[in-house]
Amino acid sequence: MDIKKYMNELGQQARAASRELNRANTGQKNNALLAIADAIEARAVELLAANKKDMDAGAKNGLDEALLDRLALNDERIKGMAEGIRQIVALPDPVGEITDLKYRPSGIQVGKMRVPLGVIGIIYESRPNVTADAAALCLKSGNAAILRGGSEAQYSNQAIAQCIHEGLEKAGMDKATVQVIETTDRAAVGELITMQDYVDVIVPRGGKGLIERISAEARVPVIKHLHGVCHVYIDDDANLHQAVKVAFNSKTQRYGTCNTMETLLVSQTVAEDVLPELGQMYIDEGVELRGCAITQEILPGIKAATDEDWDEEYLAPILSIRVVDGFAEAVDHIHQHSSGHTETIMTENITIARQFMMEVDSSSVMINASTRFADGFEYGLGAEIGISTDKIHARGPVGLEGLTSQKYIVIGDGHIRT
Repeated sequence: MDIKKYMNELGQQARAASRELNRANTGQKNNALLAIADAIEARAVELLAANKKDMDAGAKNGLDEALLDRLALNDERIKGMAEGIRQIVALPDPVGEITDLKYRPSGIQVGKMRVPLGVIGIIYESRPNVTADAAALCLKSGNAAILRGGSEAQYSNQAIAQCIHEGLEKAGMDKATVQVIETTDRAAVGELITMQDYVDVIVPRGGKGLIERISAEARVPVIKHLHGVCHVYIDDDANLHQAVKVAFNSKTQRYGTCNTMETLLVSQTVAEDVLPELGQMYIDEGVELRGCAITQEILPGIKAATDEDWDEEYLAPILSIRVVDGFAEAVDHIHQHSSGHTETIMTENITIARQFMMEVDSSSVMINASTRFADGFEYGLGAEIGISTDKIHARGPVGLEGLTSQKYIVIGDGHIRT
């Protein structure tokens, strides 16, 4: 296969489909999404058969249990894919929304209209349900999509693509609105991320290595986050009962997510009051603790934290703990070691809470709440394409609105500039 030629053809088709999609109204997009959801449920047997091929190949190639679990489809997960698409149908359509329309002294009206980005390339690993989620979010937000799943999910992704195309055709829409790259050749990714004429933005979803490669090599704008080194800071004025609950949940509710706390910061004035109880809860849960010298004095027997630990995204039952000399040192630590994802302060001091919100420069900053809430569903976005720690355009969980931009609109009545 001539990869360059193949990818250029996909790009041309996607660009044409995106312009056709601009003419579609909300009802047409929703009808296509409902048809896709129906097709996924109707083709469940075919999806399971395709997934079995991927699972067998994955086991043969030595994929670990965690990756195999992410790769697996079953009846419940297939129903979940369909239900997720129907939830996106229920979300408001951001496209065409006009805001800030105001009269200017000249008599013209100036405002902003929300519009699709155009063509979105999405590169992801392992989980085949991302194929359905990404397709649905792009379609609802008026964007054509070129999807590149991991080679380990090739059969599953292509089977889901057939469902997507069936739904699009049933709704009278161009199949090229959503295209799933058929080749597993890695050169296809290299082409996709440099197709400036056809692709408007790239969204990588996967491990740090994948995202670093995409960010370094892409000639197309990238919406991304590399990793999630999230912090909880327990302040002098924290409600310690709440602090224990939030810090425990932030770490243990799930270990392998980017919004899981990796470092706990505790003010020295409350450290001896809160750490013995909280430390024992972590230990009972099977969490390995690594602490600074003061933490080790309070919690004898735990490992010493190294300089590397403060920058580590464990994605595992491991937690670094540092006792700090109050608010300023906590914020300094976050500035130095945070990945810009999510940080929480536990405090009853409104002034300190507002100062934390102002000074901490992460995509989500929380007061008295678990970092695990940094999620598109929990934020009311319905679904998300990923989390962005970039500082332009979309930041934080990226839902439908994050897959659109705004353009200025001007309304006149024969006005001329004098």
